[in-house]
Amino acid sequence: MREKLYNMGMKQKLISAQEIIKKYSITYQTVNHYTNFGLINVITKKSNVRLYDEEEVDRRLTKIIQLAGAGFPLRLIRKTLNDELAVKVNNAGTGGA
Repeated sequence: MREKLYNMGMKQKLISAQEIIKKYSITYQTVNHYTNFGLINVITKKSNVRLYDEEEVDRRLTKIIQLAGAGFPLRLIRKTLNDELAVKVNNAGTGGA
């Protein structure tokens, strides 16, 4: 796994698509589909390797599995995940938790 340093001194662990496949037992096609559909986000690319935030992938895949298992369509799951991210960003900007 790789780490990326940010200006604020925080470290972010990065995970490749191949590592996601092994860790979460999903197919490469599923990783591609979730990426293209906006369910998981690429943080950076090195050569031909897409790198994702490991913590964010874990959180999002857990939520995707829960909601998909409950019968929610991927469009609604994407909206839910993006709404949660917007709330998190807004809270961070206002000093809230």
